[in-house]
Amino acid sequence: MSAPALSPTARLRGLKPDWISDPKVWRTEVLAGLVVALALVPEAISFSIIAGVDPEIGLFAAFTMAVTISIVGGRRAMISAATGAVALVIAPLNREHGLGYLVAAVILAGVFQVVLGALGVARLMRFVPRSVMVGFVNALAILIFMAQVPEITDVPWPVYPLVAGGLLLMVLFPKVTRVIPAPLVSIVVLTVITVAAGIAVPTVGDKGELPHALPVPGLPDVPFTWDTLTTVAPYALAMALVGLMESLMTAKLVDDITDTHSDKTRESIGQGIANIVTGFFGGMGGCAMIGQTMINVKVSGARTRLSTFLAGSFLMVLCIVFGPIVSDIPMAALVAVMVMVSFTTFDWHSVAPRTLRRMPAGEILVMVATVAVVVATSNLAIGVVVGSVTAMVIFARRVAHLADVTAVTDPDGGQVVYSVTGELFFASSNDLVTRFDYAGDPDKVVIDLSATHIWDASSVAALDAIETKYAQRGKQVEIVGLDEHSSLMRERLGGALAGNH
Repeated sequence: MSAPALSPTARLRGLKPDWISDPKVWRTEVLAGLVVALALVPEAISFSIIAGVDPEIGLFAAFTMAVTISIVGGRRAMISAATGAVALVIAPLNREHGLGYLVAAVILAGVFQVVLGALGVARLMRFVPRSVMVGFVNALAILIFMAQVPEITDVPWPVYPLVAGGLLLMVLFPKVTRVIPAPLVSIVVLTVITVAAGIAVPTVGDKGELPHALPVPGLPDVPFTWDTLTTVAPYALAMALVGLMESLMTAKLVDDITDTHSDKTRESIGQGIANIVTGFFGGMGGCAMIGQTMINVKVSGARTRLSTFLAGSFLMVLCIVFGPIVSDIPMAALVAVMVMVSFTTFDWHSVAPRTLRRMPAGEILVMVATVAVVVATSNLAIGVVVGSVTAMVIFARRVAHLADVTAVTDPDGGQVVYSVTGELFFASSNDLVTRFDYAGDPDKVVIDLSATHIWDASSVAALDAIETKYAQRGKQVEIVGLDEHSSLMRERLGGALAGNH
């Protein structure tokens, strides 16, 4: 018996996400988007300064990135906008060739990201160890805090009690109610105090002029020649890789915080689409913003695409409609918000003495290396790469000693059987050749590999070298116990690599 046909209304209702009809979720998402939008203003202006462009270029990028990624991205509630890492990559291009080349690089970087996403670059995230992830999170928290230091250095003394008051509000207000995000309350209260009392402190308006109209799409002002392509391509590729690394790491972090899974391939392609759109609207490009994402997800409790969309939308509304009011927001209020984000982001459990005593030394080294490189370079992508390589080296050294060789000689002395245990790959097979008694062994030698597995050409070459050394002494070698994969690899490569020994 077939199921009854659904009415058009019922079908439409089935397509709608559950949160659309939940007023509590709406309130959370709307207020979270507003808080993020307020925090985006000074950040986008600061990154514009790093890239050497007008503030509106960074603000336009924040708007188009957030709105676009909310639709095409794979990680819900994650915030993408103009970022410091991207600004550092493209700043030299803008300085040497101008804004037109920067915009062209942003569009090309988006194309690269779409291609890399389609090729499955997101699957590489499986090879990022947990110790690197912990180091990434802790380094992120340190960078967020360090970015606030200039805002509390050589400033009027009222800044300090304002920052302290903002932090106190964010700690105490959730004990009263969680209906309104504490960061939003802190920003509003501190703004009212400074304006009403006429307190002279640095404000958002001191960072730069806000835009007065929406961005207009257009082509980059560059000659469409091969020389232009070769000029912008290296910067575009660097931007694509840095942006994907930060975005995928941030998506993984949000997955862990929310205990949900996200489509990393869709996120990679979505980042590319967002950068292409941003480039055509004259923005400086960007990627996932970890600090703002933490405000949205961890501090404000947002969980849907709506908060991301509204963060970008509210940003333009705040700049164009409420520009004078936004300009009066004291930087102390936003500094307090980011300091709280830094504190809540840091994984304090990972550095507790009890945890460190139980952690293997290699894991601690990887975590410290990741943090040190990120803090030294202010580049999360470089830190993740260095941390992952360090973890791989430590792992290779650890398992290199797991391959063992034991020898049993027949009572009559007619043959010797060597049993090899452990995994054979480039690290463990390098010293395999030295584990045999070529001169003292009898004429018949059996090498039993039933308790091991051949993983690479280095292992095949090592076995070839062992056979060659015995053959030079007129002795016969029989290799037994190979599993199907190991046997096929040895048949395909055996003898072809002997010339290297």
